[in-house]
Amino acid sequence: MDVKGSASVIGAGSSGLLFAKRAAELGVGVRVYDQKKVLGHPVRASGILSISGLDSLGIEYKHIVSNTIYGAKIYAGNEVMTIRSGKPQAHVLNRLRLNELLAQKCTDLGVEIERGRKVNAEQLDRLSDSGIVVGADGFNSGVARHFGMVSAGTHVLTYREVYFTDDVEELDMVELFFDNRICKGFFGWIAPESKRTIEIGIGIGPEHGNSKEAMNRFKRIGRVMEVLKKCRFVDGGASVIPLSLRDRFTDDDKRVLLVGDAAGHVKPTTGGGIIFGGSGAVMAAEAVKNYFDGNGRISDYERMWRKQFSLDMKLHSVIRKVYASLGPAQLSYLVKAAKLLGAESFFSEKGDMDRPSVMLKRLFANKA
Repeated sequence: MDVKGSASVIGAGSSGLLFAKRAAELGVGVRVYDQKKVLGHPVRASGILSISGLDSLGIEYKHIVSNTIYGAKIYAGNEVMTIRSGKPQAHVLNRLRLNELLAQKCTDLGVEIERGRKVNAEQLDRLSDSGIVVGADGFNSGVARHFGMVSAGTHVLTYREVYFTDDVEELDMVELFFDNRICKGFFGWIAPESKRTIEIGIGIGPEHGNSKEAMNRFKRIGRVMEVLKKCRFVDGGASVIPLSLRDRFTDDDKRVLLVGDAAGHVKPTTGGGIIFGGSGAVMAAEAVKNYFDGNGRISDYERMWRKQFSLDMKLHSVIRKVYASLGPAQLSYLVKAAKLLGAESFFSEKGDMDRPSVMLKRLFANKA
């Protein structure tokens, strides 16, 4: 295949590698730079991904699935809502193995990956002069700062811990805890990663303190204490996740674009970024190919992404803001009312963890 044009990807997370993979498939020359020698290490994000979203990314992931999720148990105030589907809703993937899989796919396509390589400002300018620069370097993107792209703004502090256990009670269910006294503006979770490991995590707004301290409060909740009695600590750590888009994530004049967390392509309700970010990375690769062919602009990628995902991003933001405004009693009342109106049945049958706009369409179709 003739190579036409080149792209330099800064950051070898899932979005950066998905861009590289798709761009290489389309005949674009790609080189990836990552300051870590072990790509994706340490893992700071959950690996629970919707099956529909995973399938849309066009990767063969079945052999790195460690668990399959059918539903969730939601704790809100004094109420518990159980949502369980008759078919699988999400897979738990080993994030390190996902990165290794994507990196190998890229290498097989001729992509050069430079590990342990930090790109400085002078080098960024040189790469931009000679081709396209793709910022895939996370929330605190150095690419975005260097090229004057405004910060993503709203973000959440998270802390996750992984434990070994001999007794996972419900392997196919996650547990979600909504309590603004402990996890203001976000939530806590217990997620079975496999038959022998579970993940416990929490998120809070940055104005509400330290995520490690919030985690310590979360672990004093009765249900969490009960689970931890049977567990042995393995690993843990903090991260920062964007919850809003950057004002712009492409620049035609500077020949720069951002993907994944660097662009703010993250669900504001859950902090999940692989599906929105990965879909954006694929769109970006196709826009870059068209640009090199003389059939479009780099910013076509931003236009396409906003057209497909802006409504869902706004709906996720509204849901999160409404939740953040509620006290325990109000939250209990809301969940109790939702259960009386059949929410458990509706979400079990027609829920979509990525696209609330799709759920609304299904709701209205159900009422018609």
